[in-house]
Amino acid sequence: MSIMDNWRRSSYSGPGDGNECVEIATSATRVAVRDSKAPARAILAFPAEAFTSFLDALKAPLAKF
Repeated sequence: MSIMDNWRRSSYSGPGDGNECVEIATSATRVAVRDSKAPARAILAFPAEAFTSFLDALKAPLAKF
């Protein structure tokens, strides 16, 4: 994967300097995730379709058991 240079974080990144969040960067085929408190450390990269499915699952109402 090429180096991602379009990192962004949520507007809900926490108080103060907003470093209490993850950041994401996207390409046509991948979504990369990193810790905003340690941006020079490792990243996790996912296929774009898998990350979209993950976000959809987070947004879905909880199933009632």
